Amino acid sequence: MATLTSTTSQDLKLRRHRLKRRRQLRILQTLWRSLLLSAMAGGTLWLVTRPNWVISDPQQITVLGNEYLSTASVRSLVPLDYPQPLLEIQPQVLRQAIEAQSPITQAIVTRRLLPPGLTIEVQERRPVALVKPGSKTSIHGFKPDGEGLVDDQGFWLPYSSYTDLAEMPELPTLTVIGLSDHSREDWPAIYSHLARSATEIFEIDFQTPSNIILNTELGNVHLGTYHPRRFEQQMQVLAEMRTLPTHIQPSNIDYIDLQSTEAPAIQLR
Repeated sequence: MATLTSTTSQDLKLRRHRLKRRRQLRILQTLWRSLLLSAMAGGTLWLVTRPNWVISDPQQITVLGNEYLSTASVRSLVPLDYPQPLLEIQPQVLRQAIEAQSPITQAIVTRRLLPPGLTIEVQERRPVALVKPGSKTSIHGFKPDGEGLVDDQGFWLPYSSYTDLAEMPELPTLTVIGLSDHSREDWPAIYSHLARSATEIFEIDFQTPSNIILNTELGNVHLGTYHPRRFEQQMQVLAEMRTLPTHIQPSNIDYIDLQSTEAPAIQLR
């Protein structure tokens, strides 16, 4: 019995000793890990605060995701005074500035340590129509005698935003004449119908608000004043008239009158 008690006491002492060694080892490992992380953080801070860790040239900005805008155009939108210390650059501020002044709907700006620089990933506004001003119309943000592009939400995209139109993936085939601030409010709904139209539409003319005119594969179509529900019906009737060329030569048609969808009329030359 005494031997059993002595053996048990020795085992407990040995176990306590092992547990104590393990705790000491864990403490040492934690200290070493903390020292290593502090050294790495301090070294990184020291590196990025050195004179070489600055943005001194737009070429240090990498641009991703751009199709229509050139890399140089996107770089020109970044409001930086060169040279600029890397740690003083605020990506969120740059993102807001880029999205506010350009045909870019989203921008992600990140700082890059090696080599020092910025990476900007953009999502562009896609042009859906060429815009030509009417004789007495103007759009907020550009000259009445200017031309440009517009996206599906009515966002004005000046030609000056694009370095070379010939290098764009493709220019829109739709032309808009006389797009004003007022008609631009209705443009998202109007364009959604035009884009789905079974009849090919080349041009929409807003110069006379009381009579919007479409230029289509069937000829000119007079729609009258824009009303959302009626415009949808007019597009449906226009689609049903695609068989018209089998009965009447388009060259003999002066215009199609769809101001009344219940009684469409054809004005012959």
